[in-house]
Amino acid sequence: MSGNEPFESVPMAGDHPDQAISLSQALLAPRIVIEDVSPVLDGGTFAAKAVRGHKVEVTAKVYSDGHDRLAVSLNWRQAHSRRWHCVPMHSPGNDLWLAHFTPTELGLHQFSIEAWIDPFATYCHDLEKKYAAGVEVKLELEEGRLLLGQGIERSDGPLREQLATLQQRLVDLPVDDQVALLLHPDAAQLMLEAEHRSYLTRSREFPLDVDREAALFASWYELFPRSVTDDAERHGTFNDVHQRLPMIRDMGFDVLYFPPIHPIGMQHRKGRNNALQAEPGDPGSPYAIGSAEGGHEAIHPQLGSREDFRRLVAAAAEHGLEIALDFAIQCSQDHPWLKQHPGWFSWRPDGSIRYAENPPKKYQDIVNVDFYAPEAVPSLWLALRDVVLGWVEEGVKTFRVDNPHTKPLPFWQWLIANVRGRHPEVIFLAEAFTRPAMMARLGKVGYAQSYTYFTWRNSKQELREYFEQLNQPPWSQCYRPNFFVNTPDINPFFLQTSGRAGFLIRSALATMGSGLWGMYSGFELCEGTPLPGKEEYLDSEKYQIRPRDFTQPGNIVAEIAQLNRIRRQNRALQTHLGVVFLNCWNDQILYFAKRTPERDNVILVAISLDPYNAQEASFELPLWELGLDDNADTQGEDLMNGHRWTWHGKTQWMRIEPWHQPFGIWRIEKLR
Repeated sequence: MSGNEPFESVPMAGDHPDQAISLSQALLAPRIVIEDVSPVLDGGTFAAKAVRGHKVEVTAKVYSDGHDRLAVSLNWRQAHSRRWHCVPMHSPGNDLWLAHFTPTELGLHQFSIEAWIDPFATYCHDLEKKYAAGVEVKLELEEGRLLLGQGIERSDGPLREQLATLQQRLVDLPVDDQVALLLHPDAAQLMLEAEHRSYLTRSREFPLDVDREAALFASWYELFPRSVTDDAERHGTFNDVHQRLPMIRDMGFDVLYFPPIHPIGMQHRKGRNNALQAEPGDPGSPYAIGSAEGGHEAIHPQLGSREDFRRLVAAAAEHGLEIALDFAIQCSQDHPWLKQHPGWFSWRPDGSIRYAENPPKKYQDIVNVDFYAPEAVPSLWLALRDVVLGWVEEGVKTFRVDNPHTKPLPFWQWLIANVRGRHPEVIFLAEAFTRPAMMARLGKVGYAQSYTYFTWRNSKQELREYFEQLNQPPWSQCYRPNFFVNTPDINPFFLQTSGRAGFLIRSALATMGSGLWGMYSGFELCEGTPLPGKEEYLDSEKYQIRPRDFTQPGNIVAEIAQLNRIRRQNRALQTHLGVVFLNCWNDQILYFAKRTPERDNVILVAISLDPYNAQEASFELPLWELGLDDNADTQGEDLMNGHRWTWHGKTQWMRIEPWHQPFGIWRIEKLR
């Protein structure tokens, strides 16, 4: 064996305790170990997440027997490309190796790690130590010339000429000059190019899914187009939505999300407040999709025409807004598919069809498809894929998917890959309030974003634990949290009684805690009137048209606009990553920092969790993040009002009054 062959991993003793390694396996096993590679999900079964234009930090443990020096390389490419890009990795010590690359294209990528024993680097390391210790190095210099000779033999063209020139320059030079020439970085680079890579070992290729920026940083605003009207008896239209675009833009939102815009069934149509019997004129729930006018591919006729929709998509884009649609895989009992494809559904012995349930909730106006019915495979899967592609062709690049955890995971893995293989700019958001393992798995199979448990995290301990969990693998590699503060389905208990201050508290937590956040129309008006005892809205917009006056007193439109402006102006706030919790001696104040990896943008956030009473606390400035000692002076800036001041030392004091502003957002910098 020459030692030049690339190795692939083979089972080693210890991997399978009940199996011994054979001599032939041992002789072929890699001498160099590559392990603990990151970012990697489930050993490479799923693709870790990345964003175009953002650095991807790759780390690994790489080591071998003995004291030979190693060379390690990070290789990456687009999945469909044959061209590999290579960058050297470096080690800060303890067998850890690091490198980064910045993907410039969307879609699936692959990366791998190569390592080999570097004889010339080993030689230089030993030569430098001996020379510095005053040891005679005459023989070592001769060994250096021999190594250069071996490099010459392995090379041709300009590289061969450069190595030969280097070898010739060593002749008749004083010892000090020979040592300097051999230890010069140029010599190491030439020999690296000529190296035959002894005991070359390669890791497997790991997948990486690269999304556009909006998958990591975006602000969502949800509204029902039918409610954009001044009269509860008049159905709003796409053309009416045009008038709302400037205010939504000015509040700083960049995604405008609509619940389903399709025809609504008449059978078992729900009335106001989820009444089982609809009254004449009740519009029904938009989630009861399908009527004689069409199904998932169609537009509710009262909203307007397809051309009206296209004009709205274009107008929204002119305002910097992207239209997101709801993809809800459920049907009313009037959906055309029930007649066209009855084999896509499960029927009861009496010929009836079972409606959807989520105990104790019942959805009598909705029936579900059967993904694995004999007649549904693969026709139903393809039909649903084609629904998505149809809306992509209409300019929709973002989809909020309703209850994806109740549909088969293999379906999502296939559909998302199929759609993004054609349109890698498409983003899928999972509306999944379910078990942690399932929420993480949805991220692994392709969802770029997800709803979260944030809605029900209220105390300091709960919020800190949740934020920290999202910042650690595997969550940080597979799951991007979208902190929606409310939804048409969820009127959180905290907001039902906390008044304007409570809405500001949740706004600050969401906007500062994650690069992704969203709110449902009416939040800016501090709407919170509940159905008694439930996390639901009284007179829910899901079942009726709800005109609103968005200029009414007590609104928090200006505060939301400023929070979104702060996010756009500070890179540290454009992700959920980079959070560190700091000392603040009051359990009613959540205090943390968000900072960029380079520490060129450090934001401090202090939020009172008490919407009723003033809270005070001593707190610490993270001077260590700026490389300063505990007595240093720093400059603070209140990002809500622009006020500036100088902080002296590490320990400070704050008072937060919820009737003024229940939070503080400060940028901290070194004094210039």
